[in-house]
Amino acid sequence: MPMTITISEKAANKAREFARKENLQEFGLRVGVKGGGCSGLTYTLSIDPEAQPNDKVIEENGVRLFVDKKSYVFLAGTILDYSDGLNGKGFIFNNPNAKTTCGCGTSFSV
Repeated sequence: MPMTITISEKAANKAREFARKENLQEFGLRVGVKGGGCSGLTYTLSIDPEAQPNDKVIEENGVRLFVDKKSYVFLAGTILDYSDGLNGKGFIFNNPNAKTTCGCGTSFSV
């Protein structure tokens, strides 16, 4: 299993759509983890115009992912996907490091 973070084509398309709404030509999807949530750690996701000096930058499906080094430890191996079905949740983190996740899928523990 590759120890990187991947983004599905569907999630990449959705990220580009959000960036267009913010009129950003150059952007990256900032993916991170912070303390909190019902399981201990919460995923964070935002559109960012540029990477920070300590970010790991991953490019896939035409989208750059910006991940700070601390978050990367928890996210290595994660697949970022997007669900817009009947009970779609939006962006979905398929994280092999998560031992437990909450019902809403936005927090986890390792």
